[in-house]
Amino acid sequence: MARKSRFFSLALGVGLVWAARQLVRYSRRFDVRNKVVLITGGSRGLGLVLARQLATQQAKLILVARDADELQQAEESIAELGAEVISIACDMTNPAEVEDMIEESLNYYGRIDVLINNAGIIQIGPVDNMTLQEYDEAMETHFFGPLHAIRAVLPHMKARQEGRIVNISSIAGKVAVPHLLPYSASKFALSGLSKGLRTELLHQGIHVTTVYPGLMRTGSPRHAIVKGEHQKEYAWFKIADSLPLLTVSAEHAAQQIIEALKQGRAELTVSVPAKLLAALDHLFPELAADIFGITNRFLPQPVPEAANPRKHGYEVESKITHNGITQPSDEAAVENNEF
Repeated sequence: MARKSRFFSLALGVGLVWAARQLVRYSRRFDVRNKVVLITGGSRGLGLVLARQLATQQAKLILVARDADELQQAEESIAELGAEVISIACDMTNPAEVEDMIEESLNYYGRIDVLINNAGIIQIGPVDNMTLQEYDEAMETHFFGPLHAIRAVLPHMKARQEGRIVNISSIAGKVAVPHLLPYSASKFALSGLSKGLRTELLHQGIHVTTVYPGLMRTGSPRHAIVKGEHQKEYAWFKIADSLPLLTVSAEHAAQQIIEALKQGRAELTVSVPAKLLAALDHLFPELAADIFGITNRFLPQPVPEAANPRKHGYEVESKITHNGITQPSDEAAVENNEF
């Protein structure tokens, strides 16, 4: 009887905690209809997919990216869905440009309800072939870019005592991945910034959500910066980014991200493999590090610096990266403006 009583009490306690958590999430529920959503990196890939889905939910959109031509194509495709949308070319690593972009957005719509920091780059290659340039670029794009945008938009959100900020980190911002060191280090930095901001801004009605996507089929590998043995490095990355069991579609990821935004969640990890990897690293960090250490032995070896120019993925395509296995990535590239 005592055991049954303890079990009942435990079950009741868990049920009450769950119910309280659901009640809190319901109270924080956010309707994106007619809300102004600014998406950095919104001209292609995940940013464009997020824009499409938000457009169908009647959000008002601001698409931001560096390439004006890509932005124009993206804006036209979103406008065709019936959404109100503008696009602003901006280098997110330049704080003056970011401030001007935020001011232009506010002048047009009068407010910014949601900021989604999605702009990103990725560099692939062994640590021996990564220079300070790769680390600087990664930090400027993934840490300082979001920081510039957040600093520019916060006064307006604070004045209204409400707002949502979504920072797209990566599973590589939870677990260090070999041959992605600049990317991983910068995403760790963004994760720390994002989680700290949530604790400081929540009492002002501003919810900050950190998103940790696993591998997604966005079509973005072709824009990766590749160092070392170019074709081999690009091949393993693009193949991994195409496998159905390891990846999720950009559409599926976007649905989860928008739902997390609506709920005001603290964080979201996208895909089962990413969740399993994060759990393994959290519970058994030495084992996870050893597994990645073994994995690293099978990845391409460094090359002499003189034979190590920077190349983009689309410059080192080969028969290995154009086959049936990688077809999902190529199809996503066409669909999501990656060409």
